[in-house]
Amino acid sequence: MATKIRLQRHGKKGKPFYYIVVADARAPRDGRFIERIGSYNPNTNPATIDINFDKTLDWVNNGAQPTDTCRAILSYKGVLYKKHLEGGVKKGALTTEQADTKFAEWLDQKDGKITGKKSNLNAAKDEAKKLALIAEAKKKEDKAAAIAAKNAPVAEEVEETEAPAEDAATETENAE
Repeated sequence: MATKIRLQRHGKKGKPFYYIVVADARAPRDGRFIERIGSYNPNTNPATIDINFDKTLDWVNNGAQPTDTCRAILSYKGVLYKKHLEGGVKKGALTTEQADTKFAEWLDQKDGKITGKKSNLNAAKDEAKKLALIAEAKKKEDKAAAIAAKNAPVAEEVEETEAPAEDAATETENAE
């Protein structure tokens, strides 16, 4: 029986949530499955991936083929890299200790990237909040200045400036 590791869609319209399952290749997308090995939530930033590493590694070693999206998820979590290192141990290119050391280094590097991305996202979010508050304060000041200008008594000054212009026009008529 051909088995696939694939996503099974759940959630509501516009807010998908996926289970990572091992299923027969002929079964429908959201239908019957053999085993649920994890979940994937793309709605969070960064996406939340919970996976049973050992079960997934066993299924991949036994020949279950991941779909393209699941292949990317398994690669992101290190399942495919672990399989690659185990293949090197079987061929004699590496010892088990060397493979474990390489995988631990890879995990540390990956965790560093993830925490860096999370901190950058938080910093960008805080910066956006600060800019929004500054823009709101400026808009509030502009509105207050417009209201103050509207309520100021400007009408008397306008009448005084118009009167001399009329006197000058009558003087030029009298001169002719």
